[in-house]
Amino acid sequence: MKSPIAAYGQLFVTNARLVIFSFLMALYSSFGQTYFIGVFGPQIQAEFGLSHTLWGGIYLAGTLISALLMPFTGALIDRFSLSGYALVVGLGLLAACAYISIVTGPIMLILAIFLLRHSGQGLASHVSITSMARYFDRERGRAIAVASLGYSVGEAVLPFLAVVLIAVVGWRWTYGSAAILIGVTLIPATIWLLSNHDRFHRRYLSQLSAKENPAAPKLISWTRAQVLRDLRFYVMSPGILSSPMIGTAFFFHHLNIAEAKGWSGEWITGTYIFYALAGIITALLAGPLVDRFRAVRVIQVMLIPLVGACFMLAVADHAFWVIPYMLMMGIHTGLIHTSASALWAELYGPKYLGAIKSLYLALMVFASALGPVAMGMLMDAGLSIYWICSFFGIFIAAGAVLIVVALRIKPNIPQNQPA
Repeated sequence: MKSPIAAYGQLFVTNARLVIFSFLMALYSSFGQTYFIGVFGPQIQAEFGLSHTLWGGIYLAGTLISALLMPFTGALIDRFSLSGYALVVGLGLLAACAYISIVTGPIMLILAIFLLRHSGQGLASHVSITSMARYFDRERGRAIAVASLGYSVGEAVLPFLAVVLIAVVGWRWTYGSAAILIGVTLIPATIWLLSNHDRFHRRYLSQLSAKENPAAPKLISWTRAQVLRDLRFYVMSPGILSSPMIGTAFFFHHLNIAEAKGWSGEWITGTYIFYALAGIITALLAGPLVDRFRAVRVIQVMLIPLVGACFMLAVADHAFWVIPYMLMMGIHTGLIHTSASALWAELYGPKYLGAIKSLYLALMVFASALGPVAMGMLMDAGLSIYWICSFFGIFIAAGAVLIVVALRIKPNIPQNQPA
């Protein structure tokens, strides 16, 4: 049996450029992720005179538009070359960062949020994880774990840097600097790292054709339409989607939570390093677990740390409790990044993975849009952080039970039936 280090090293032997590319796309998706956008909230609210509810509503509107388009734009990854698709996504993210730096009112802000969420959280993440789930089979869990490290690095470094830069140059120039960074690093890196990907893709198509031979009856290859007729997809969705909804709400409102608790904004964003480290370690450990025990088992426990984080934040008083809270959030993030991303390939096969995963991403984006505005409305209504977090914890616990139930339901399409 290979050591964990040797097993991860094998990924780079197989295709180092693709692994590095996926890591970078996950990292740069940070500019459209809630944990990054959230630190700009107080400055944007102050400049445009927005309440918590109105700012959350703008975020909801932009994110919902992204969710509506995601099943269409995300499915295109199945039809076009990865290199061309990824380059367009990178250019879109650059344009989004540049655009938000010049917005002059709430309407323009809605469009800016849409562009950031769609190109960053949506498509950049989609490209990163789909490429790992599609092109790696026996090492899928480890491949996704390595790509997911990009999220953890971004979570650890970028929010804190953004807080510092906002204090020095303002929130507009901070996002403008992100656009410049993308132009001089991500775009050229994408072109170079995927310059020989066509050869790797042809080998993948050859392997897929061999697996579709009638002699391989266990192949599963569901279309998106068939997935939409699968009862398991609907039963497990509340649990899986509770993660982006509640997690996004927390990160979006961390500075508001800090204010309510009497903590400093620098302190709560500075502790993101604990969140990121816990996510990195958990992802690296969860990757081999997914490869060995399959994602359908790992995903059944992935919500437990999030439930603990909710109740911990509910009762936390001293600022020290932010650290264990961040650790619990990081453990959950490491688990969901590896298990949920691999789950769709395990249940429904790799052939139509882009279309299937874009459907899930659309729902995930929709859920992440609801979280901040719902929490903002509860705060504006005067509900305490204790009651908000307690309610979220109960909701997530119920979702965890539904995931366990869903994965014990017999699929309504035979798993040996090609789509």
